[in-house]
Amino acid sequence: MNPQTETPGTGAEEAAKPAAGHVALVGAGPGDAELLTLRGAALLEQADVVLTFREPGPALARHRKALLDHCRPDATVVGPDEYKDRGDAFAVAQAARGLRVVRLYGGDPLLAESGAGLAEAARDAGIEFEIVPGLPAVTAVPAYAGTELMPEGVNEVRLLNAADTDVDWVGAAQSGATLVVLFPDAPSEDDPEAKGPGLDRICKTLVAGGRADTTPVSVTRMGTTTQQTTVTSTLARLAADLKAADAKGHTVARPSLLVVGEGVRRQQKLSWFETKPLFGWRVLVPRTREQAAALSEQLRGYGAVPEEVPTISVEPPRTPQQMERAVRGLVTGRYQWVAFTSVNAVRAIRERLEDYGLDARAFAGVKVAAVGEQTAAALRAFGIKPDLLPPEDKQSGAGLVEVWPPYDAEIDPIERVLLPRADIATETLSQGLDKLGWEVDDVTAYRTVRAAPPPAPVREAIKGGGFDAVLFTSSSTVRNLVGIAGKPHATTVIAVIGPETAKTAEEFGLRVDVQAPKPSVAVLAEALAEFGAAQRRAAVEAGKPVLRPSQKRRGRRRKTMM
Repeated sequence: MNPQTETPGTGAEEAAKPAAGHVALVGAGPGDAELLTLRGAALLEQADVVLTFREPGPALARHRKALLDHCRPDATVVGPDEYKDRGDAFAVAQAARGLRVVRLYGGDPLLAESGAGLAEAARDAGIEFEIVPGLPAVTAVPAYAGTELMPEGVNEVRLLNAADTDVDWVGAAQSGATLVVLFPDAPSEDDPEAKGPGLDRICKTLVAGGRADTTPVSVTRMGTTTQQTTVTSTLARLAADLKAADAKGHTVARPSLLVVGEGVRRQQKLSWFETKPLFGWRVLVPRTREQAAALSEQLRGYGAVPEEVPTISVEPPRTPQQMERAVRGLVTGRYQWVAFTSVNAVRAIRERLEDYGLDARAFAGVKVAAVGEQTAAALRAFGIKPDLLPPEDKQSGAGLVEVWPPYDAEIDPIERVLLPRADIATETLSQGLDKLGWEVDDVTAYRTVRAAPPPAPVREAIKGGGFDAVLFTSSSTVRNLVGIAGKPHATTVIAVIGPETAKTAEEFGLRVDVQAPKPSVAVLAEALAEFGAAQRRAAVEAGKPVLRPSQKRRGRRRKTMM
């Protein structure tokens, strides 16, 4: 039916009206994007329009990006530079058009934020709205710092906004409450927007008001981010201790949170976030996003900030005939074995099979070998359980040859092995199987070519010591990274997956600091974490500040380890 001919008052009239809009005020937490609530994430996934908030510093800019990863690709994202001081009116206007609008707030929308104005504006406009609480800095930052707010014997917590000129500092000083002070920073050249009276003045005012000058205090800056730093002291010594920490390049400016009270005493014992083995380390991962996902997640668990920079681009073979014959032979029973030496080889065969409408059943009656656990995992994801794997400490082509059975005409009905691999792969496995009596169909399943150079800032960080560590997972990643971006700086920790990769790194004049005890990407990340933990312990035992490698930057060039 043509809707234009429908009777007035029926569906045609309703269709002419815009769908009901919706406004959601979503607390995004103070800095760690994983602190976003499940409800907040669901609303971001549904949103047509998202209003973000201004976040100081690159660490919090990454927070914003991680939050927006929840959004649909077609969602409109509007920043504070666009909506300026008319954010509430803009949100209501978009909702009035029938759109689902999310406005994000740092921390919680109704605590030290201006969410109430938008909620009231939406109600006045007759638009449905929802307020989604977020973890406020008041509780989240002390938790990430390991600071108790209500230790035994303390039954009150007072929240003070130092940007407010009417704060009753004397009353706060004379109470036995734990004091949590927002916006304590004084304006400075680095941060002219800071509004507080200044930490030194706050401490002196509290002492003058009656708090003992020995009262423990802590200042946590950039809380819940990988740039978080916490300085513990007393009311009498805080200014001097902060100055000493700043002089060592140990801290970053605001946002900061001041906690005053007995709960600070156990902070160093309860610290869990800043004491992670790779806390704040910027780690270069020279792998594609698909390959690096699990590795990057593991590094984040150690407190690192992984940055994925592909050094190799995987492309189809120049001519498809070899792969077509290989798939045909696989289906018709030409092969006794298929040997996979990489995840990319598994992906290449799987994609070609799926192009023909085939699946894992094409491997019926064929034995399958994998060079290592990662390759085996890719096979299992395809529904194939490998029949042969080398020992954990020998996950390589040579290790696979060591466990491969020799060809026996009496028990092996077919003598052929399919070996799909990269165009630049070594001949170790092929030659080893040949010596064992097998006939090998060595097929180019994919080509590896050098990736395009990373952006200039990344290249400068690599050569200038901006990265704390680089993980090399193959000899080719060493060659290609140096080729497209230059040699890592002398202070950058070099971690390699095995002896061959170590040899290549040393040929390029790089000192190898960490080598995985077995050739596994996960084990390599674990070995780097153990290295970082040892560095931290050594600094603490020597009474020195715990600095990342990039904070120890020196001008000398890296020397090759002999």
